[in-house]
Amino acid sequence: MADIQIRDHLDTDYSDVYTPEVLTALNSLAELNVERLDVMRKRMERRTERGEKQQPLTFPNPEENIGRTEIKVQDARDGKFVGPEIPADLQRQWIQGTGPGAKPNSPLDRSIRNVAYALLSGADGWMFDGEDALGQITTMSLDNQRNLKLAIARDDVFIRAAEQVAKEMNQWAVSFLGHETIDDWQSQLSFTTKIFRTRGLHLDDRHIRDGDGNGYSASLVDMVTYIVNNHQQLQATNASIVLYLPKIQIAEEAALWNEMISALETHLGLPVGTVKVYVLVEQLEATFQLMEIRAALGRHFVGYNTGRWDYINSVADAVEWDKDFINPNIESITMTYGYMKNYEDRVRRAVNTPDLNGNFALWQGGMEPNIPVGTEEGVASSMEKAIAGGRREQEAGASGKWVAHWKMVPIVRPVWADISQDNQLGREFPSLTYTQADADGLTKLEPAPRTIQGARNLFSVGIQYGNAFGQGFQAAALKPADFFDDDSIMYLMEDMATGEIRLGILWEWLHKGGHLSEDDTETGTKSGDLFTAELFQRLLAEEYEKLQQAKNKDVHDNSKATTLPIAR
Repeated sequence: MADIQIRDHLDTDYSDVYTPEVLTALNSLAELNVERLDVMRKRMERRTERGEKQQPLTFPNPEENIGRTEIKVQDARDGKFVGPEIPADLQRQWIQGTGPGAKPNSPLDRSIRNVAYALLSGADGWMFDGEDALGQITTMSLDNQRNLKLAIARDDVFIRAAEQVAKEMNQWAVSFLGHETIDDWQSQLSFTTKIFRTRGLHLDDRHIRDGDGNGYSASLVDMVTYIVNNHQQLQATNASIVLYLPKIQIAEEAALWNEMISALETHLGLPVGTVKVYVLVEQLEATFQLMEIRAALGRHFVGYNTGRWDYINSVADAVEWDKDFINPNIESITMTYGYMKNYEDRVRRAVNTPDLNGNFALWQGGMEPNIPVGTEEGVASSMEKAIAGGRREQEAGASGKWVAHWKMVPIVRPVWADISQDNQLGREFPSLTYTQADADGLTKLEPAPRTIQGARNLFSVGIQYGNAFGQGFQAAALKPADFFDDDSIMYLMEDMATGEIRLGILWEWLHKGGHLSEDDTETGTKSGDLFTAELFQRLLAEEYEKLQQAKNKDVHDNSKATTLPIAR
């Protein structure tokens, strides 16, 4: 196979990212790109067949082997595989922050501040995102990699940015918390475990083609670029090399990831198992194969994270054919709602099933989307909700959770710090079972509101997210237009998944015959009325007009005649 191809002059412009070592590794692993395409073909065939035959998901046959492995499904369920011990710097991950290491359309000295905020936040870990929260415009994926490499190497451009950011963070902390949060900014930079989230197996990289001009896996590009450029610096400080893997649907896909990681470790002369991975459970299909995924990743796997938005979207997608499955208002689909509660319960049981050596895995709780911006009363109310959410997850068995903004770290972290327990590895829960009732519980709906205001919120935030995406912001703080002037209603951090699920719920209401649960005086609709195409178009037009009339600060400057109409 011929050498990979890089578009335009990016190999020159980003020679510090596309190093000879990176390019050699990408060429070395190119055959796995072919394997990846085959696995993705199977994914689409499964989805098509399920839709055509209207088949609900089922648990795998316990007597069959996991695809691409010699591990029997029943053995995986029984813990008859070898996983790793949890490394020292992952033993305590009370709070993991999330966000990209780059800003759209920003010079290096501004863009790299994202990494400084993360590493000075006091979070136990920070997932630097190469996926949902990273804008995929121009060269942002490369800027993200460049910034992380410079930060990990403590380059002067990063150190200058970090010194200034530390001052700004302390100024905020004094005004909000009454005290500084950073004593020694230089030592603080070493506290947070660095974690990188790759893009999923389904995506091609936009800048690289294989030797024949075909698409090359974004997963391989992200993994190779991050690890090859940074593994020596990380290991020199006794830091683990850690990835978050997204969008895995079945254990065969996890097995391919295991092959990819092992191949790179071998290429670099690292012992197999050096790289550690968390898996985001954000696909309904994966919840049917949690132990199998864990077994397929073997010595690399350290834990699961319970995603919310992507997971809701995946459930809706998996049962798209089922006319009876219609979600309620998105505000009702919390982690204690029906199918979400059952999914979370399976995750915590899976990680607390011991492997052959008696090792357990970590459960990292879900995302806290609130950010402390607004009136004093509004912020206080939202922070109470955030703390209550963290406390619920801690009591349920999570060893930590995610936050979407660095300002949330000192607010939510005390939930775990007050308990003063590094993790909850090995906490006792009932063993996983694989009955029809278990399967049904993973798509269980519960009575909840489906309202005009709920639809307005879906439209407003969906349009705003599309607009932010067009501006290069793949993560954005948003709230419905009806509440722009109400500072007691907080902004929430939204990313690609939240945009998708809002469109998905509206699609369900429209195409599956969703009925409203409450009267609405403004539209004249009554409880029990159908959510019609006419109502859809009316609400879309009204919510779009609210955004056109809103202040520029609420919809991005200069976007009302450019990306906002496209978002509609």
